[in-house]
Amino acid sequence: MKIIGCDFHPTFQHVCYVDTSTGETGEQRLSHPDQARQFYLGLRGQEVRVGVESMGNLGWFQRLLRETGHELLIGDAARIRAACVRRQKTDRRDAALILRLMIEDRFPSIWQAGATEAELSQLLSHRCRLVRLAVRLGNQLDALAKNEGLVNVSSTSITGRKRVEDLPLSSWRAVQRNDLYALYDTVHKRVLELDRSAREAAEDHQQARLLMTHPGVGAITSLAFVSVIGDWHRFPRGKQVASYLGLIPTESSSGLKRRLGSISKQGNSMMRWLLVEAATIAQRQDESWHRQYLRLSVTKHHGVAKVAMAHKLAVRLYWMLRSGKPYEEIIERNRHAGQSECPRGQK
Repeated sequence: MKIIGCDFHPTFQHVCYVDTSTGETGEQRLSHPDQARQFYLGLRGQEVRVGVESMGNLGWFQRLLRETGHELLIGDAARIRAACVRRQKTDRRDAALILRLMIEDRFPSIWQAGATEAELSQLLSHRCRLVRLAVRLGNQLDALAKNEGLVNVSSTSITGRKRVEDLPLSSWRAVQRNDLYALYDTVHKRVLELDRSAREAAEDHQQARLLMTHPGVGAITSLAFVSVIGDWHRFPRGKQVASYLGLIPTESSSGLKRRLGSISKQGNSMMRWLLVEAATIAQRQDESWHRQYLRLSVTKHHGVAKVAMAHKLAVRLYWMLRSGKPYEEIIERNRHAGQSECPRGQK
């Protein structure tokens, strides 16, 4: 087997390799994409394992290694760096470190999404960016309206838009308004098309259909959860899911002193955003969740309350996947167990 440690950059990669059968070692700098493609195609037919740090811009490299039949391991960048105590950092040292960790069987591999999960993630992340772009355009239109004396008016609503479009603006202000509305209409139309595609994908996905039985969880949130979590078997408990998504507090404790901070935010930011939005809707329909939300809003802060409910929703969705039971059956089981988790109006 040939083991390759790869320090990957957008324009090139530095590789250190060893052949375990012959003991041959070497290193090389490969420009992207031609030299890299030629190098890995030349190893086709051999048993090759490549290790690389987790980063962006790896899509074409992953496809190349799948095409050549080589095994790719993606490692946790923070844990890889923590394995080296030297302050000197070069591409050669980084590639050699990855190679050494792989040889010693200490390489901190992370889970890689399959082709289906990767496609769903691409759809959802693209939609998320367009939604945020539409929000920014709406905010600019609201600012323009306020600058003309229209307060408490949503410039993207039907009535608010008519009032903004009827404003007698100067030439360049009118151009700005028209351009913003044209861009907003284009982005909003594309978001609706992506929503339709997401709903169709969710209806075809068994796990997504299961999660959609929970109040507040629609096609977007359910698809995002199953694509980000992937195989739920890799999480022994719901607590690990919340940690994976960055919904647990940071901690700096020592001795008898325990210090907790804000949430770690070390997981998928889009998934956290969707969970907060879904949990806000879910607490309106679940009586026990609504009481907990109100209690936290009074004693803590409404932002803390929303994140706490998002944490609870993430754990609930994990257990729905693990048990294979829809929301109604889980509520019925909790009711028989003596827990008050009945949706509002169903007591």
